[in-house]
Amino acid sequence: MKYVPVPYDPELEEGLAAFLAMVEALPLRANTIRRNREIFASLIPPMAAIVGDRPVEWWDVDVPGPEGAPDVTVTVVRPKGGPRPGAAGIYEIHGGGMLLGTRFFGIEGLISAALEHGTVGVTVEYRLAPEHPSPAAAEDCYAGYLWTAAHAEELGFDPARLLVSGFSAGGGLTAAVALMARDRGGPAAAGLYMGAPMIDDRNTTVSSHQYDGIGAWDRNNNDTAWTAILGARRGTPDVLPHEAPARAADLSGLPPAYIEVGAAEVFRDEAVDFAARIWSTGGQAELHVWAGGYHGFAGTSTAHVAQAALTTKQTWLQRILHL
Repeated sequence: MKYVPVPYDPELEEGLAAFLAMVEALPLRANTIRRNREIFASLIPPMAAIVGDRPVEWWDVDVPGPEGAPDVTVTVVRPKGGPRPGAAGIYEIHGGGMLLGTRFFGIEGLISAALEHGTVGVTVEYRLAPEHPSPAAAEDCYAGYLWTAAHAEELGFDPARLLVSGFSAGGGLTAAVALMARDRGGPAAAGLYMGAPMIDDRNTTVSSHQYDGIGAWDRNNNDTAWTAILGARRGTPDVLPHEAPARAADLSGLPPAYIEVGAAEVFRDEAVDFAARIWSTGGQAELHVWAGGYHGFAGTSTAHVAQAALTTKQTWLQRILHL
């Protein structure tokens, strides 16, 4: 079967080219993971440089990790002098295919939210594959989430207004944390933001075939990542929902979710299916499929569709967290 890709929005093409040149100049394969980590690291300034002179305060905490595993480091970001009473909280999980990146990748969003809405943000440093295969990443993220929810009063936010948020691998891990909280009787989040979530290890959708060798985070990158994460179990019945949330037979009882994805990217079809299956249980999901959008388009372009995506996400955050 010939797979014809959905064309990119013409306004996005320049941003896509710049993103590929800066972030994905080296294809992600098993033997290039280390070098790709170095490239990612070179793009992330030290936290002090990211914050600059903006009125936010931040600090690191080593929190209890999963049973039998090392502690997990999180970074807290909030308005300087502390938040106002009743502030909302955001627990952020970074992307990078569960192979790349650090908790500071994408932390600008937590800084902006602290300045604009007075929120308290917590971002987690989880273990990466292949050195730490699944379920290490999900378990670390869940451990950080439990600590964040338990220390809401100390950190200065309302535990009833805690959002779990992530993009790409972070979006998939957000879904995993929500499923773990439901299945283990943990605290329920107020909402879930899942941007272009990486949730299906099988990589067999139409959209995954449409972006084979083209675009940002193509089918081959996705293959590399899932194989590193799951090893020989990938694609077998042994993969658990907490590892690849698309495997969950039951998506009932999840917090309200905001799921967005580009129409021109690998993760389109699995994101759409995930939203539909939440609806089928009577759950709440808001789904946006952005025409002509590549993976990560909203954060790398000033195109009209990118601005629309950012604005729409903000309105949902305001509604779900009562900002």
